[in-house]
Amino acid sequence: MYRTHTCGDLRISHAGQEVTLSGWVQRKRELGAMTFVDLRDRYGITQLVVDDQSSDDLKEAVHQLGREYVVQAKGIVRERSSKNDKIETGEVELAVTELNILNPAELPPFTIEDETDGGDDLRMKYRYLDLRRNPVRENLVLRSQMGHYTRAYLNEQNFIETETPVLIKSTPEGARDFIVPSRMNEGQFYALPQSPQVFKQLLMISGFDRYFQIVKCFRDEDLRADRQPEFTQIDCEMSFVDQEDILNTFEGLTRHLFKKVKDVEVTDFPRMPYSEAIANYGCDKPDIRFEMLIKDITALAQAKDFKVFNEAEFVGAICAKGAGSYTRKQLDELTNFVKRPQVGAKGLVYVKCNEDGTFKSSVDKFYDAEDLKAWAEATGAEAGDLILVLSGDKNPMLSALCDLRLEMGDRLGLRDKNVFKPLWVVDFPLLEWDEEAKRFHAMHHPFTSPKKEDYHLLESDPGAVRANAYDLVINGVEIGGGSVRIFDSELQAKMFDLLGFTPEEAKAQFGFLMNAFKYGAPPHAGIAFGFDRLVSLFAGLDTIRDVIAFPKNNSGRDVMIDSPSTVAEAQLDELNLALNMKEEK
Repeated sequence: MYRTHTCGDLRISHAGQEVTLSGWVQRKRELGAMTFVDLRDRYGITQLVVDDQSSDDLKEAVHQLGREYVVQAKGIVRERSSKNDKIETGEVELAVTELNILNPAELPPFTIEDETDGGDDLRMKYRYLDLRRNPVRENLVLRSQMGHYTRAYLNEQNFIETETPVLIKSTPEGARDFIVPSRMNEGQFYALPQSPQVFKQLLMISGFDRYFQIVKCFRDEDLRADRQPEFTQIDCEMSFVDQEDILNTFEGLTRHLFKKVKDVEVTDFPRMPYSEAIANYGCDKPDIRFEMLIKDITALAQAKDFKVFNEAEFVGAICAKGAGSYTRKQLDELTNFVKRPQVGAKGLVYVKCNEDGTFKSSVDKFYDAEDLKAWAEATGAEAGDLILVLSGDKNPMLSALCDLRLEMGDRLGLRDKNVFKPLWVVDFPLLEWDEEAKRFHAMHHPFTSPKKEDYHLLESDPGAVRANAYDLVINGVEIGGGSVRIFDSELQAKMFDLLGFTPEEAKAQFGFLMNAFKYGAPPHAGIAFGFDRLVSLFAGLDTIRDVIAFPKNNSGRDVMIDSPSTVAEAQLDELNLALNMKEEK
């Protein structure tokens, strides 16, 4: 038996008992006649003690120990004379009577502690060591708990967990697919699923009226903090439901997770139309933990002598409460922030609302006190506040004001990670126009139903049609999204036509689904939660990498196993790819 207890088990009630522990050496301290060893496993740390009265073999064994050695220790539990209230086992220690080195270890390339000296690249290369650190392990324990509670809730709601294929057919809509060559079907390819979308719809046609799956999905797209080439969804679909049924069911799941995992009561789930989110927050995933709404002051700011505003399509402003005392240095920092390529503004105009009722701005030369007072009234600014103004083309400036708003929220401490404010964003556009391709794309996917009251616009003004779609946003993060699906073959054919598919192309890509509709498709709707994003939100992290056991870096590489990598020419020959690659060279 390697152990009778874990390194997190022992308490004062175990004093006098003989126990066996196994784990990794966290650190060793030799203090004269006494040697102390902190032994660690996933459950905690227990202090081992070897004193001068121990046998020579035991003293020699403990002398050999280095960091991360794997050892087994037998001994008697006793009360510590100097207690450590920072660990749960801090009242006791193990007086070692026998020590076995199970496996020695080289000195690790970084310190295996909560506050490590290893940078991101180094920790990614040695991820198996990084996973020994408490913060990373706790994130994965959290992930496991959330998966368990998700399954428990959905099982209770009569959902059936069903696996769908991983090798599927490539489709032209959405992000780029990862392609897998078929050895047995020369010149043909599978794709890895971006989502199980068509299969869960087919399950609804099959009579599985409530389906779920915690499923791996794959998208070959540029990466960022909340994206990975492979990611996990809580994927769900329901039959004989409308939008309200979906929203109520998954508000329930969200409340369940917050209560079970964080013991937090989440009550309000307001609904916000997409158009309102864009106008007031500059994005479709607004952080509503704080106000600071975007205000259109174009009419107030133009018709003066300030050329920058007069030539702009849009002049927008936000009011940062209590920031009127910002220094010139702080204002310059904000100006540099909005000029970053990721934000895209050419400059920043500010107005300080002084405590004495006067105004100080960077455009005093062009606007008098009455003008600036009108801006203050439009933005809700009062004495002590700071008005920040951007101008340019409307859509880019709304996006830039969104970034500026979030930056000010961070600077002013308004984005508390222990406060959770969910909302549903609804009534998205069904289609978005691609100017380069001169055609419409589906804003969600081709199977999203238009709102019934907008059916009449499909012919005359398809760009104005709203989707029966919804996103769950929490603290400015899109946690999940879905839609009521098209279940009528004629409406689905019309949708494909609007997206530029010929009937032949639609049949080649989705004929199996269109054919299935002929055999009695029920009304159905669904949603998918980004499981990695949800766990990172609960963990208070800004990146999903640390809630994934073995993530990729920002270049889509696994630097630990050095993947992707080249493969042997013989493998390419089997896949009938080697000849094509030689011809291309």
